[in-house]
Order: sequence, then structure tokens, then C-alpha cells
Amino acid sequence: MRDLLKRYRFFLFAIILLLATVILYSYNLRQKTATTFFERAVLTFASPLQTSLDGLVDSFKGVWGNYLWLVDARQQNLVLAQENKDLRTKLQQSEEISLQNVRLRRLLAFVDDLDRPALPAQVIGEDASNWARTIVIDKGSRAGLLTGFPVVAADGVVGRIIKTAPNSSRVLLITDASSAVAALIQRTRTRGVARGRGNDLSLEYALRDGDIQTGDLLVTSGMGGVFPKGLALGVITVVEKDPFNLFQQVQAETAADFSHLEEVLVIVGEDK
Repeated sequence: MRDLLKRYRFFLFAIILLLATVILYSYNLRQKTATTFFERAVLTFASPLQTSLDGLVDSFKGVWGNYLWLVDARQQNLVLAQENKDLRTKLQQSEEISLQNVRLRRLLAFVDDLDRPALPAQVIGEDASNWARTIVIDKGSRAGLLTGFPVVAADGVVGRIIKTAPNSSRVLLITDASSAVAALIQRTRTRGVARGRGNDLSLEYALRDGDIQTGDLLVTSGMGGVFPKGLALGVITVVEKDPFNLFQQVQAETAADFSHLEEVLVIVGEDK
């Protein structure tokens, strides 16, 4: 410590002398109105130092102010980002509700055209394995549903209930291999049986001389006592006639889009 004081004692002495001079000048400045030669010399000598100190203080203030501004701007950005995220979430929810309302309006319009008592239900499960084509809906025996009730969508036939629980039911889709629906070609009234092929339908037992063309609408015939007459099953996509076969080979694409099925109607009563 002593060595340090000895090494910088001249600079320390100069600083102390400068501070004492400034203090003395300040005191005299309060007591007098005229400036002496000594005071002018002090001002001249201290002016560069004072200017440097003022510049250093202004720079420090500027850096500190910028830092505080950046901190505040970052906080505001975080708040705005959260508000933007919340607004996007609300917008997505509004769009989902709007799309659901469109689907429900189509179902309601279908009920009016159907003229049969029907219960709306949500699809809550799906089984699309190689062994079965079924879905699960959120209505069951507590809602009055029974095995065998037909299930439809706004686009066409979905299937029929094969099992019920208090709050859910399992529906066998018309695309299941074990499903068979009495059907006919709407244009020519050619009859047959629509059977599931996994992803589409085949029309079996359609006589070879029956008039069937691609693009024809396949609808329920009303026979069998399960589905009302005239409900859309699908659109004919393939027609093949073998001169040695009594029946045509006919395939159809389903009217209902099972890959986007969310709401259905369960027909629960007879004609009004």
C-alpha cells in the first residue's frame, strides 16, 4: 500500500489540489460578484476536466436510458406475443364452432327432408381395422337407442347400431364386409344388395340386363325394415357385364365421407 502511495503521490496531490481549488472557487463565487485573475485561471484549467466529466455523465445516462428502454420494449413484446397467441386460439375456436354450425345446419335440413324422428350424436371413436368397420357415438340406451337403429349423415347412409351401452353405441358401417343393405339404382330402379368392401360398396344380384351406368345414384330400397327408402348409399363407379354371368359386377363409392365423419343422426322412429 505504501509503495502504491509513493508511486502515485504526485497524481494524488494534483487531484487533491484541484478539488481544493474548485471548492475555494465555489465559495468565493457565492461571496463575490466580480471574477479575479485567480478564479479565471481556475476556470480555464478546470474547464476541460468539467467538459469531460459532463460528457461521461451524459453518456452514462444515455446508455442507462437505452437499457431501460430495451427492457421495457422486451416486456411489451412478450405481452403482445401472448395477446397474439390468445387471439389466434380464439380465432381457431371460432372457426371450429362456425364449421360445426354448418354441419349441424345440414343435419337439421336433412332431418326436415327425412320426415322421421332422429337423434343427433357425435362420433367419439373409430375402428377401421382389417376385421371391422365400426364407429362409436356418444348416445346410448339412456337416450333410448336400441340395436338395429339406422344411422345416417347429411350426405347419406352411415350404418346401423349393433351394440349399445348407457352412454354410447357401436355402429356397423355400410362399408363393413358383413353389412348388407337392400338397394336400387335411382334412375332405373334396378334392384340389388349393397355390400361393404372395406372402403367402398359392391352392388350384388343386379341382373345382367339391368340398366346401370357409372355416375348413377345408389339409394336404399326400403326393403328389409332397417333403412327408410330413398337414402343415398353411393355413386356407381364400375359396371362390368359378363355374358356368362347372370349378374353384373358393380361397384360404388359411398355417399358419406367416413374419413371426415363427426356428427350423425340416429333414426329412432317411424314415419311421421
